[in-house]
Amino acid sequence: MNRTPMTRSLLLAALAALFAAGCTGSKATGPTGTGTTSGGKTGTATKANEPPPISNRAKLLFDDALGAFEAQKKAGAFDYPSLERKFKSALDADQDLAEAEYNLGVLAERQGNSQEALARYQAALKKKPTLRQASENLAVMAQNAGDIAGAVSIYQGILKMYPDDANSRARLAEIYRQTGDHEKAMEFSRAALMREPQSVTAYKVMMRSYLERKQLAMAKLVALRALKIDQNDPELHHTIGLILLQEEKKDEARSEFKRAIEARADYVPAHVMMAQLSLDSEDYPAAEEHLRRILQADSKNAAAHLNLGLAYKGQGQLDKAMQEYDEAEKLDPKMAAVFFNRGVLLHRNKGAPERAIDLYRKYISLSGGEVALNAEHPIFGLLREAESIVQAQREAAAAEEQAKKLEELQKAQQELMKAEEGKQGTVNAAGTDAPAPTQPASGTQPAATPPAEAQPKQPAAAPQQKNPAKADPAEPVDDIF
Repeated sequence: MNRTPMTRSLLLAALAALFAAGCTGSKATGPTGTGTTSGGKTGTATKANEPPPISNRAKLLFDDALGAFEAQKKAGAFDYPSLERKFKSALDADQDLAEAEYNLGVLAERQGNSQEALARYQAALKKKPTLRQASENLAVMAQNAGDIAGAVSIYQGILKMYPDDANSRARLAEIYRQTGDHEKAMEFSRAALMREPQSVTAYKVMMRSYLERKQLAMAKLVALRALKIDQNDPELHHTIGLILLQEEKKDEARSEFKRAIEARADYVPAHVMMAQLSLDSEDYPAAEEHLRRILQADSKNAAAHLNLGLAYKGQGQLDKAMQEYDEAEKLDPKMAAVFFNRGVLLHRNKGAPERAIDLYRKYISLSGGEVALNAEHPIFGLLREAESIVQAQREAAAAEEQAKKLEELQKAQQELMKAEEGKQGTVNAAGTDAPAPTQPASGTQPAATPPAEAQPKQPAAAPQQKNPAKADPAEPVDDIF
């Protein structure tokens, strides 16, 4: 089942309620049956430690809800709101129905609502202190929240109350595995299997322990044995997929991850691996589909937003990619990969290498500096490339500016020359530069005379006529000299 860590304050409150109820334990795998017999509700318990019997109506409604859960589990698709309504109807019919309260906690936890799950499990324990599944789930929530000591204490308390409990031993084995004590992990797993040979939980611990120690053949053998018990357990298929990946059998691994998703459509770890494999093979639409399923379960998953950005970029949807990078940075400002991928997009796709340089340097800083990165890391080649582009752009801009200034200077000179030529032409037309008169040989200066154009023109003397005849306007007149 999917789990979301709770805050420490919530965890401490849960543990206090557990001890007050006087029971502890490890997580159940899902909704549970009532474990009660049918009959009319009396309102009083027959024994001091037993809850009162539930009403017939509540039991019928509960059985209907449990049947719907099993049917949806078989189909590999859960309608959580519908299941919640069914279990709430059973609880409304009888408030003492602890199993309905517990199952509502399971549904809340699967949807990532840890606070509601916590409250439901506590309420179930108050109504039925012997309901170990509720205390088991609270113990696992404590474990996921990082309170290992608290979880161990809970499981040890269960073993004191129920010395032959196999599940608590298996859960303790998982804690020892997580803390690196593989010897104790294997010891408690075997002890659990001795008491319950069908304990898939114990097999899972052994499987993971072998996998972490690179004993792949043994890990696969244990996983296959567990699959004979439960072929629809998504975690078993997922782990076999991880083993096959280490054996470099990607196609077979992909098939196992698909089986995990077929077993449970909301199994996030398998979606994570399928998304990664799809990105690696550049099947960006498939990657987008798996990443969306991941974000449905956890919208605050920064890595999923980053990878969704990569899927969008691969499909040419650059603006959407940038939006996902921005969202990833909001959720995790120290995620170095965000700055790397945003820089590549700006550098290679948006024509903004200068902005990319700052992002590349930010990536190097968040990664521990240049000394922390392999000399062959692509960031260094990208940074040099971006710097070269920016330098070339600056040189081109400087050359363009210089050419522009030269052009403007030449234009100004040409305009000045044209102005001078225009002025020269105007002066010559006015005569101010006419040649000086020739000096007489005797050296005497003649009287200054105005230029010929400036002297008044005298009319030519009319020739003297002797007894001119009166001209006849109709006849031509001959001049007589």
